[in-house]
Amino acid sequence: MKERPGDRIFSRLSTGAGVLILAVLAGVAAFLLVEAWPAIIAPANEIPGGEGLVLYIWPLLFGTLLSAFFALLIAAPLATSIALFITHYAPRRLSQALGYVIDLLAAIPSIIYGLWGFFVLADATKGPTRWLAEHLGFIPLFAGPPSATGRTMLVAIIVLAVMILPIISAVVREAFRQTPRLHEEASLALGATHWEMIRMAVLPFGRSAIVGASMLGLGRALGETMAVAIVLSVSGGVTFNLISSGNPSTIAANIALQFPESTGIDINALIASGLVLFAVTLAVNMLARAIINRRREFSGAN
Repeated sequence: MKERPGDRIFSRLSTGAGVLILAVLAGVAAFLLVEAWPAIIAPANEIPGGEGLVLYIWPLLFGTLLSAFFALLIAAPLATSIALFITHYAPRRLSQALGYVIDLLAAIPSIIYGLWGFFVLADATKGPTRWLAEHLGFIPLFAGPPSATGRTMLVAIIVLAVMILPIISAVVREAFRQTPRLHEEASLALGATHWEMIRMAVLPFGRSAIVGASMLGLGRALGETMAVAIVLSVSGGVTFNLISSGNPSTIAANIALQFPESTGIDINALIASGLVLFAVTLAVNMLARAIINRRREFSGAN
């Protein structure tokens, strides 16, 4: 069959777009590597802190992974539950209105989330963190002493969870809506309850979407800057304590706070930390793609 001119043009445009994305990605990686190289080869005493590049970046990387992981741990189940409620439980009018409200959360600037965390959540969590320290202090996450200002890693995690929730919910919601109607009706016809139908037909069909959406949310949480910079009271160090005043910063927030006043090798060290964040984000996306490809055998349409 002869290829139509429109198909040929569209194919070339699509190929060009894919190549352009790869070129931009390679250019960003090359820029980060070139600019970070002076810090990589510099003596340890020239790096901020005087202990070397690894010890400079490690607490920042730890804070980034800690905040993003717990934010995803909160947001992913909540977003999936919201998506299920909207698609399979809520009345049509309520589901449409709730969908609009959830999607609207994604349009709020990150600095607004940061101010909300600073002025509202920080004060609201003072009492609960004292209770956690008194009753669950044996758990390293709540060892305390609780922060007097409320500007803790716990608040930053909650803010990040709210920020990534609409991203995860929107993707999962559309996946649940694509569940073949015949699968749902067949489950109900065989005597399954509504929840059993969701567990056996809807959730397996949307599993890859849940993983992909979670990785998208994780990528957003890893790179979030202003909200974390506003909320956290940073003291450095590596700690799992989520409610004390000693909080590790994140890579993105540290770059935003330190870059305006940095010069020389300090800038190279900041870019080196950005290179690490770039590598982590790329690894997360590759892992997500690998998981999704393993789930591809179940398409839900067979």
